[in-house]
Amino acid sequence: MTTAWLLLAVGDARQHGGNDGYDDNPREHYRWDSTVPNHARLAVGDVVALWDKKELIGVSAIDSIETGTEDKTLYFCPQCQKADFKRRSRMTPACRCNQCGATFDTPGQKVKPVTTYLSRHGRRWMDGRGLLTGAQLRALCDSPNSQLSMRPAQWEKLRDALLATGRASTEAVSGLTGQQHRRVPIAGGHRFAKVRTRVGQAAFRAALLREQGQQCAISGPAPAEVLEAAHLYSYAATGEHHDFGGLLLRRDLHTLFDKGRIAVDPETGLLDADPELDAYPVYAELHGKPLVFDLHAEHRVWLAAHWNAHRAGS
Repeated sequence: MTTAWLLLAVGDARQHGGNDGYDDNPREHYRWDSTVPNHARLAVGDVVALWDKKELIGVSAIDSIETGTEDKTLYFCPQCQKADFKRRSRMTPACRCNQCGATFDTPGQKVKPVTTYLSRHGRRWMDGRGLLTGAQLRALCDSPNSQLSMRPAQWEKLRDALLATGRASTEAVSGLTGQQHRRVPIAGGHRFAKVRTRVGQAAFRAALLREQGQQCAISGPAPAEVLEAAHLYSYAATGEHHDFGGLLLRRDLHTLFDKGRIAVDPETGLLDADPELDAYPVYAELHGKPLVFDLHAEHRVWLAAHWNAHRAGS
């Protein structure tokens, strides 16, 4: 059974027992110590939903918990000795005790040895901004009216609430508990099939290797094994190998050229990369560069036709 927790993550504003706050990084880790209720109940594998009182920040699952010890300064009401008081930024005195009602500027303090905890959860982090409100999150807790910074919650309700938003994928939510979709084995073996082969393709490629050498016309020198004979026109439509109708291209660049994702501007002779390739530096950096192969006039005729087919009117 999956255990879930609602964890308050508001940095230095997260105080319990009059302490100095915690160094939280919601996307990566969460800190607490043995002064916090439920401090020893969290475990590796538990789902954690971090919030800032107003809305969900994100959801993940605990990958590891590191423990240690330190001496911690705790603050308390000088009148009733309780640590339950509120610091007030716009009123004087600066503090008011929630237990006895006393107000004061300087709380009492003491040093106490505590056990420290640091949970790490960055690996399965799912951003949750805008998904669930504070009120919705409180309703998922075992005790909706609880004021604790670490509150036990019901995983099934949290899961259903996330999926109901329509913005959290089933795969991502299932992945929080390690319940990934079962992989179906891919059938293997062989079968016989009739295929249509390009007559003369090997001779066409051999001729290009003799004329152009072991280099990709776009990216430069490359092993012959990765170079393909790229027609500058639709061979499927003509079925002919024209003189100066091809260039040697690296396999990936051949595919992009055939699909028009990369073209050659017939006026400048410079490469034009589809803007959608900007996300891939190895292709984006080709934009505006010249071919590494000196073109014949006939090459330019075919490249102009390719340009018009894929760039005209764009």
